[in-house]
Amino acid sequence: MENFNEYHLNPEQFPFLKLFQDNWQLIRDEYLNFVNNASPEELKFTYNVLGPKSKTIKTKKKSKYSAFGILFQGMFIEEYIQAHQINYPDYNGKYAPEKASLLRNKYFPNLTKVIEKVNSSHDNIIRNVYYSTFHPGLDVKLHVNYNPHMNRGYLGLIVPEGDVAMKICHQKLYWHEGEFMVLDHSYPHCPHNYTNYDRTVLVVDFLKPDWSREEAIQFEKE
Repeated sequence: MENFNEYHLNPEQFPFLKLFQDNWQLIRDEYLNFVNNASPEELKFTYNVLGPKSKTIKTKKKSKYSAFGILFQGMFIEEYIQAHQINYPDYNGKYAPEKASLLRNKYFPNLTKVIEKVNSSHDNIIRNVYYSTFHPGLDVKLHVNYNPHMNRGYLGLIVPEGDVAMKICHQKLYWHEGEFMVLDHSYPHCPHNYTNYDRTVLVVDFLKPDWSREEAIQFEKE
């Protein structure tokens, strides 16, 4: 499906996404450098602490996905941990935010710069940024995300050939490397990866233009 409608949105409507798209290869290379060269301890910490947690996504059978990010609710991960006073059983005191900050600066400096530049010029419109990987065989059950104040952009980084797609409102959409797919996730949707390879995208959540900023931030806090 190549046309745009009320739930499949034209990325050109949101010019602030262009900076992410212009730097997609740098963003992809930072991800590959991290997963290929990070120590076992760094990987464990990242997926335990930097990974977004969702109670709405249920997978079929034993299919799996993985994710980790550096920006949540408009704050870099270390600020987010401190603001919400999140405690991790395996990491005491200030260790979690300090370690998260070190990893972000070590492995994702270019992505950090892109986020800072976009948010500084667009009043913190970007709320969440994280890498999302669908492993082979992933099949996510039909669901709706409870984020009516945001749209979700997927920037294709590593997209194998074959049947890896998003099904939404009886339509099937495909990711493409170096391009954004932008969706309104208040519509029922279910993605899958029926290939033998991982699919990785950068998820970029941003505030909807038809919500007032005050209303959106208050909803996010609640």
